[in-house]
This record gives sequence, structure tokens and C-alpha cells, in this order.
Amino acid sequence: MSTHPKALKITKRALLVGGLAVGGGLVVGYAYLRDKPGTAGFGAFGVAGTALNAWVKITPEGRIILAVPRGEMGQGVYTAIAMLIAEELEVGLDQIEVEHPDVDGKYANAFILTESMPQFRPLIWLGERVAAALPLIATGGSTTIRDGWEAMRRVGASARMMLVQAAAISWDVAFDECEAKLGVVNHPKTGRSLSYGDLAEAAAQIKPPADPQLKPPSEFRLVGTPAPRIDIPAKVTGQAQFGIDVVLPGMLYAAVRQCPLRGGRLVSYDAEAVMGLPGVEAVTPVHGGVAVVAHSYWQASKALEALAVEFEDGGNGELSSKSISALYHEAMDSGDVICVREEGDTKRSLKTSAKTHEAIYELPFLAHTCMEPMNCTAIVKGDRVEIWLGCQSPTMANWGAAEGAGVETDKVTTHVTFMGGGFGRRQEVDISRQAAQIARAVEGRPVKLIWSREEDVQHDSYRPAVLAKFQAGLDESGSLTAWTNRLVLQSVDVGYGQRNLPALLVGDGSDDMSMTQGADDLPYALPHLTVEKVVMDLPVDVGYWRSVGHSYNGFFTESFIDELAALSKQDPYAYRRGLLRQAPRHLQVLNILAEKAGWEIPLAAGRGRGMALHESFGSVVGQVAEISLSAQGELSVDRVICVVDCGMTVNPDTIVAQMQSGIVYGLSAALYGEITLEAGQIVQSNFPDYEALKLAAMPAIETYIVPSTDYPGGVGEPGTPPIAPALTNALFNATGKRIRKLPLKNLDFLSL
Repeated sequence: MSTHPKALKITKRALLVGGLAVGGGLVVGYAYLRDKPGTAGFGAFGVAGTALNAWVKITPEGRIILAVPRGEMGQGVYTAIAMLIAEELEVGLDQIEVEHPDVDGKYANAFILTESMPQFRPLIWLGERVAAALPLIATGGSTTIRDGWEAMRRVGASARMMLVQAAAISWDVAFDECEAKLGVVNHPKTGRSLSYGDLAEAAAQIKPPADPQLKPPSEFRLVGTPAPRIDIPAKVTGQAQFGIDVVLPGMLYAAVRQCPLRGGRLVSYDAEAVMGLPGVEAVTPVHGGVAVVAHSYWQASKALEALAVEFEDGGNGELSSKSISALYHEAMDSGDVICVREEGDTKRSLKTSAKTHEAIYELPFLAHTCMEPMNCTAIVKGDRVEIWLGCQSPTMANWGAAEGAGVETDKVTTHVTFMGGGFGRRQEVDISRQAAQIARAVEGRPVKLIWSREEDVQHDSYRPAVLAKFQAGLDESGSLTAWTNRLVLQSVDVGYGQRNLPALLVGDGSDDMSMTQGADDLPYALPHLTVEKVVMDLPVDVGYWRSVGHSYNGFFTESFIDELAALSKQDPYAYRRGLLRQAPRHLQVLNILAEKAGWEIPLAAGRGRGMALHESFGSVVGQVAEISLSAQGELSVDRVICVVDCGMTVNPDTIVAQMQSGIVYGLSAALYGEITLEAGQIVQSNFPDYEALKLAAMPAIETYIVPSTDYPGGVGEPGTPPIAPALTNALFNATGKRIRKLPLKNLDFLSL
């Protein structure tokens, strides 16, 4: 089994610790050594100190409770983390309870920091130290399993060994004579047994092993097998609590109207005109706009509609999608170009190539449109703030609430609920900041802020609009000799940093690796390669969108590869095979994909088949889309075949579900997704004009997982990048026409 170079290790900085929980019992987890030994401890279960990653607690009554500090937004992390711990702890999933700890547990995600921030990559240990010191508690970047693959198993193994040692001492027998199984330690020679609950307090007195022995994968009984999701029963019965479900005694409700103009600000509002309306308690300014507080959300919304509000445009009243596109095209030729990667001599190679080819692709801004709109409940009492919300980063939510209420971050208590979708949107501080501002205005009473769908769509942190230009050179035989790619877009790192981390130096986007991820690390053999970018500065908020840069670069690169295959008069599958001679992992995925899709079987007239292959977040995904075009020009996506190599698997059912989810999300964007601007404002406002794929239009999806012993990759995001190019390549196969601009809803297929 291989080990990922950025996997968290038990080192002199991170160690396993254990002790007696409040109320008795055993608590085990990771701690992070600060300046000197002995300063690390626990937080989530009442024992003071700092911890890194998930914990396990066993009570004297036999309850086995896992603290999973990663947000559950449908991706199955509660179950996957529980499986990793349970595997080594020797308990069944049906014996486990899962809790999301409060932010004061300080469960940092070291992997997400070293993965996303280039300044820490050369010094991984420094990234881990910074992660623990912040601590950056976050769910994103498909990092949960990559961060916890070894760490969570060590937590489980350590707890098991402590329990076995406690039993061995109790019976005065050798450690090796005892065995643990399904929450019980047995002594086969004498037939004696003790439950984990019986042993918990005694085990708490034992020092955790410095290097607990982990099972070889051949002995796994849970990990790698399909398992029912821990969170599903509560969601089916309605017992699960999402942020929008939170209800507290005496609760008030708030609706907000934010400045519709990019870069604009609130000028004035007439609070007195609505204070006499039914249920209205307060009208207060918030960051970006104004809020009305009332006894019900309906009352707050109706009063907000009646509220006279004046905004100014901030000088961006003429901004439009048309003007932005013109700026991008101008910047492509005359902007400040940053070279991201250069191999060989592309300029010379292009000049000497037998044939050259050029293509320009363009993609619009995209919204997240989580099914659960943005919301947060807050209460302010003196200098204390308490908030409830579904979020991807309790750390960021904590900071936002502290800023909104004007208190120190250690005065904020954050309770994390389930999320009705995240996709990167719930990493922002805007909703907790506003909720705390409003709660300060009605101090002592809880208030739930809910954004309307219109506010949600028009004040998102969008996936950037992108313009991409490619040039390629081919020799007489059609072999690829040169490849250049220049991207024009805004920096997500800069935008996110300016909104959420203004105290940090966020840079100018020149070192934002997300902009070119999936463009500068291609698996194809490219002897001469140049990848460049031009960073744009626009008054449009951009943020992390599912699969980030891979979501657009996957479309660009796999579309252009297909164009080159056609130019070379080669089959797209055969052409890719020829370019993957130095990438056996990708080649294996491609070969399985072609086999499962029946690539060589001809399709009927009016149908098309296209493929795409893309690596992201440590996983390689290949997809084939099969489509039909009716005589009336109606497009139907009939079938999608998906092959994924994500290394070692935890829960195969979750992998299949996440591939399906990524495909649906990517298809929705490719078919319908488009955020446009007119007169400085977002045009779209709700699902009628920002559509998602409907059930009736859902294709049949087949997912195949490649067996692997490699370190795990991510699965939450890698299913999204290949679907758009697979779809448009299928349209070329059916019509002979190339699609270089999305969404497809803007096209008349009869005129292709």
C-alpha cells in the first residue's frame, strides 16, 4: 500500500494522547505539540487543550462516540470517518454514534492547508503546524479521507490497544493472549470477556502506544465494503437537523436585502415606514445591505418588500456580461501574462510543425445554488455569541460571527448542523457575520437569518468566467508536437481572501494554483508545453465551486484533445491512448472506460458518443456520454459511463453516489448554468432562470471503480470535470460541429 507524500504522520509534532473523559470513560485522539511537550490535550469532550483530527470516546455505559469534525453535506464523511476508526477499533458501525464537535475542539485539517496554499507545500510540517495553530477546521478540496486515512485508523487502533491492555492487566495475562472483537475483549484460553464499557475507565489510565500497529488491507472487514450511511435514517425520518431546521425558544426571523449592484453600497432606508407592520421587531443595517427582523420569516419578508431602500452603484452601473467578455478578449492579447509552466520550446516547435490548430473556449460565471438556501441562527448575550448553521468551515463561521458582533473569536460558540449542499459556498463568512450583526440589534433573543433564493443566486461567490486559448502543433503523421494554453480569469484565492481573510496578505493571484489546476499537470505526453494565465480584477465575487479550476480546465483540455484527434483523423480513444504512454494509471482507466462503454459498437443515426479523461484531487476519472438529437433538435443525454481510480476505497457505495452527484452537477452547469450581468446587476434570480437537471432528464449512469492499493484520492469533486467535455464531444460525434461555449441551452441544435 503506497503512502501519500502529504499524509499526516505520527511525528515529534503530532502524537496520540488519551485520558479520562468528563464523567468517566476513555477518550483518545490526536494532539499537536506546541512549544514544549505536555501542552497538548483535549477539547471536544470536556478535557481542556488542543486536538488535531477526530476523537473516539467510550463511556462506562458502553457508548462509543466518534467526534467527526468534517461537515456532512451529503458526501458521506460521517460514515467514511466512522468506518476508518471502527475498522481498527474492532467495532461495528451499528455500535457507533457520531457527533460534530464544536469549534473549540480545534480539529484542524492539515491536508487542506498544505494542498491549497503553495507557500506551505515545500515545508509540509510547517503547513501542519500552521493548521494546528489557526486551527483551520474545513471540509473541502476532497481532502477528508486523504487527511484522515492513516490518522483516523491510528486513533482507532490506539484505543483498541489501550482497551486490550486494560483487560490483560485485569486478568494478569499477556497482551498477546487477548483479542478484541465487536466491542468486547476476549481471553480465548479462559473464556473470559469484558466489554469496552467495562474497560473504559481502566484503559483511560494507560498511555497510548506511540506507534499503534495498523491492519494490513487484506484484513479489512469494514473498509472497502459497501456500508449503509450513518446519517440516512435520521434524514429519512426527518429527525436530522439542518441549519434551516434550528428552532430555539423565543426565536425571531430575519430577511435581508443586499445591494444588487456590483461594488455598490447601502445609502439609506426608511425603517419607520415598516416598524408598525405585523410582527416587525427591528430594521438594521448589515454588511452589504439591510435586514428586517420579525416574529416569522413571512412577516420579515413582506416587511422587507415594503421597505424603501436606496443603494448606489459603486461606479459599476455599466458592467455587463458583454463588456466583461470584451475585456477578457482584449486581455488575452494584451494583458499581463504570467507563465505558469514551460517545457521545451513551444514557439519554435509551432513554427516548424507541419500543421497547427487554434481554438478559443469561453465559459460563464456559475452559481452554487445549494438546495438549502444560506441561513444562520445567532444569539448575542453581552460579549458572548452562539451560532447554529451548516458550514464547511466552523473556523471561518466563528470568525465571521465574531466580526459581526464585535467580539473576540474565543467568545463565539459555533454549532454545526447538516448541510443541504455546500459545493464550496459554505466556506464563506458572510452569513454568520450578518446573523451576528442582526442578533446584536435584538440582543438576548435568538434570530434566524434566511436568505431568499433570489438573494442566494444574486449574491453568491461565483465560479469565475473563463476565456481559454489553445494552440497546438502536429507533425506529418498527426502526432502532437507543441501545446500552448492561455487562460484569462479572476483569482478565486484573491477573491476569497479579500472577503474572508482580509488581515492576511492574499497576493495578486500570480501564485493561485487553482486557476490552472488541470491545465498545467496533464498526463499526456507533450514534448513542448506552455501554460499561461492573465489575472483579471473585476467587481464580481468569485469563490470555490465544486472541483474549482478542474471544472473549467477539464472542459477546455479534453475538448481540445478531441479536436486534435479529429484533425489527425484518429479515433478519440486511440488518440488518447497514444498520448498516455507514460501514464499507466490513466491508460488503465481509459481502457476500462472504452470497454465498459462498448466504444467500438456503432450508434444509430441521430446519436453520439464522446469521452473525456481527467485527474483531480488525487483521483482519475474517465467518462463517456451517449446522447440523442431528435428531428426537432431536442437534446437527450441517455447514458453516462464513469470509471474512477480513487486509490484505496472506504465505502464503495459513497464513491458511486458521489460520481453520480458530480455528473448531475456538471451536466446542470453544461446544459443550463449561466450567471449574466446587465447594468451592474446579476440577471438570474431563481431556478426558473437558473435551471438544474430534472429527474426526467437524468441519464442512466454506470460507475466502475478500479481496484487499487494506492493512497486514497478524493471522490466528492472528481466526478464533475469530465462530464461537460464528454457531452460536447458526443455532440461533435453526432453533428460534426464543435461546441466551445457553454451553456448548451443557448444553442439551436437544428442549426449546428
